[in-house]
Amino acid sequence: MILSIAASLQDAMEEVETSYQRDHGPIDFQNNFGSSGALAREIEYGAPVDAILSAGTKPLDDLEAHDLIERGTRTNLLRNSLVLIAPRDSSLTGFEELASDRVRVIGLGDPATVPAGQYGKQTLVKMQIYDKVSPKIVLAKDVRQVLAYVESGNADAGLVYATDARTSDKVRVVTVVPESAHDPIVYPLAIVAGSKNGPDVRAFVAYLNSRAAKAVFARHGFIAD
Repeated sequence: MILSIAASLQDAMEEVETSYQRDHGPIDFQNNFGSSGALAREIEYGAPVDAILSAGTKPLDDLEAHDLIERGTRTNLLRNSLVLIAPRDSSLTGFEELASDRVRVIGLGDPATVPAGQYGKQTLVKMQIYDKVSPKIVLAKDVRQVLAYVESGNADAGLVYATDARTSDKVRVVTVVPESAHDPIVYPLAIVAGSKNGPDVRAFVAYLNSRAAKAVFARHGFIAD
């Protein structure tokens, strides 16, 4: 079973799959973790994928517009929060300091393909500091790369999901971004049209919507709908 999954879900999804295999036997999961926009584009180009779990609605909207999603299978599975992070020893206190000389580099997912980057750019625009800080922004291929930039000290700050920040003891959350500053952060799930593993993928998608799976996601900090 080939799954395309937003990078921010890597740890949680691997635990969910292990739990599923324990109850249903040795299912062969082949996971593509990456930015949601890039994963959707691979499907548009013909990549053999059975299901996609995105970190934003636009990638699935684009697939749906091209009839690449099996009708009736799309659901909003999870929600998340966006946070501003800094290295553990940083004294950064908020967004207003991003424009100061103390901050040289800001990590952000590429808004062209990374939903977290889209939400992050919306936030910076909403707070009326995007034009001031845009020269400092270094774009990343996915949200986990932003986390790595901040962990290593190569970025003085970054915008990631709350669930990513909690996976690292090398960063701290400076502040949680108000939901009003960006579009709702939702994780839509759907079966890809033409899946070669119909019965198996339907069973697994049903499991992802189950209380047991959502309990695992909740332990990783996701908000289950």
